[in-house]
Amino acid sequence: MMVRRSLPSLYWVLHSLFLLIPLIVTHASSEESTVAGKESFPKDFVFGTATSAYQVEGMAKKDGRGPSIWDVYVRIPGNIANNATADVTVDQYHRYKEDICSTNITDIMKNLNFDAYRFSISWSRIFPYGTGKVNRRGVAYYNRLIDYMLEQGITPYANLYHYDLPYALERKYKGLLSRDVVKDYADFADFCFKTFGDRVKNWMTFNEPRVAAALGYDNGFFAPARCSKPFGNCTQGNSSTEPYIVAHHLILSHAAAVQRYRQKYQERQKGRIGILLDFPIRAAQRARDFYLGWFLHPIVYGEYPKSMQRIVAERLPKFTQSEVKMVKGSMDFLGVNQYTAYYMYDQLSDMVMQREKSKCID
Repeated sequence: MMVRRSLPSLYWVLHSLFLLIPLIVTHASSEESTVAGKESFPKDFVFGTATSAYQVEGMAKKDGRGPSIWDVYVRIPGNIANNATADVTVDQYHRYKEDICSTNITDIMKNLNFDAYRFSISWSRIFPYGTGKVNRRGVAYYNRLIDYMLEQGITPYANLYHYDLPYALERKYKGLLSRDVVKDYADFADFCFKTFGDRVKNWMTFNEPRVAAALGYDNGFFAPARCSKPFGNCTQGNSSTEPYIVAHHLILSHAAAVQRYRQKYQERQKGRIGILLDFPIRAAQRARDFYLGWFLHPIVYGEYPKSMQRIVAERLPKFTQSEVKMVKGSMDFLGVNQYTAYYMYDQLSDMVMQREKSKCID
């Protein structure tokens, strides 16, 4: 039985490049806390909030949307607290106008004086089977959402993937474990650029791809719940190889989408494209390499960090020369989701020290 856990809550995102929401400033020299007005920040600061499609849209089984890997995962008893699903959630599909602008002052974007909203596009709401026939009702929903944001002075920031791979692709070729996902994802991204890019000028390819690789394929805490038995209670998977294969395909998918955007749309649409990485640690370089550098280093330098190459060795996939050219430099900006900090220590050194201490005792 897996540990019961609740669905990820809607979270606020803070980073210096495009979504900033420090509403309260506390002065150390005073017991008073004051609401910080926008005049306290540089003019190009952008205040906003963010959600994922699966967390807020609802209508998971309606209006032509196909299931994602999370729809399957949440229906396995014990995976989610109270066996909750995302069939309804906060029903943004119908209530997006209330979310963006309302007379209710609580948790409403416009009345909180936000400039931007980062939303994600559900791949399976656009392509129910991952590829092929387009669900026009899903397209119409995102058109309504984007148009209303702009009408209310809220700038749309579109994230193309927030953990919700179409389940049809998981069944077809094991999803992110297959190189086939690179082209299918690029085709999905291409459709979104073509359809929404006249109004959306800020694109993100993936939200926290490290989480998708590690929690989905190392310990099985996230969909599709694959791992080796010593690392989690999964029915299939290989924790020593699959996270690296998945990460490799995520990086290639990111780069392929950026390539499509730059070659076909960017000059005309005048937008920009990047990726969102999570970085909650302050630690030694090796920890940073495996956490942030796993994805950022290839995008900047065209290869994995040296420490990963040395430690992971033959289990780490290799980029071809043509892939290096595609991956290197494939971002106009970088988004960083910052949550908290962890203390790290060198487990190997600790084990060596324990052995040496035992020798002294003997």
